[in-house]
Amino acid sequence: MSLKAFHLIFVTALSSLAFGCSAWKFKMYADESARADLLWAIAALLGGMAVLVYGKYFLKKLKNVSFL
Repeated sequence: MSLKAFHLIFVTALSSLAFGCSAWKFKMYADESARADLLWAIAALLGGMAVLVYGKYFLKKLKNVSFL
């Protein structure tokens, strides 16, 4: 598995985990109105977006490298 393929899998898994955690914490905030849940939800959302930006940058940087 190449570095490019690994990063594609890594970015997909990590962004899914971050956005899922964000949705979970937003739901917890809606149920309990704890400020910490809102902060964690926003942090997870920003983290997921940062991972997507990193993935786009990495794939653009290695556009001439094959996936094999």
